[in-house]
Amino acid sequence: MPGFGDIVQKAFYLGVGLASYAGEKAGGKFSELRSQAQKLADEMVARGEMNTEEAKKFVEDMMQKAGQTPEAGSTSTNSSPAEPRRIEILSDDEPTSRSQVQDVDKLREQVLGLQEELKNLKRDK
Repeated sequence: MPGFGDIVQKAFYLGVGLASYAGEKAGGKFSELRSQAQKLADEMVARGEMNTEEAKKFVEDMMQKAGQTPEAGSTSTNSSPAEPRRIEILSDDEPTSRSQVQDVDKLREQVLGLQEELKNLKRDK
C-alpha cells in the first residue's frame, strides 16, 4: 500500500503536468490568435483601410485584450451587465393611441371605398 508521501508526490506531479499541458495549449491558441490578427491587419492595409502603424497597434491591442482575464476585461469596460441587454420591438401594426386607432379605421374605410371604385371601373370597361 503506497504511503501518504507517495500520494502527495503523485498529486504534485499530476498538478505540474496539467499546468504544463494547459500552458502549452494556451500558448498555441495565443500564437494562432496572433497570426489571425496579423492576417486581418495585413488585409486591411492592402485594402487601404489602415496604415502599417495602425495595423501594428491593432495587433498589439488584440494580443493585450487576449492576455487579459475575463474578470479584468469586464471591470475595465463600463461594468457591463452579466446578461445581454433586452430589446423591446414595437410593432408598427399596433397603434398606440386612440387617435391613431381612429386614423387607421378611416384609412381602412378609404381603402375599401377605393377597392369598390376599382371594381366598378373594371365592370364598366
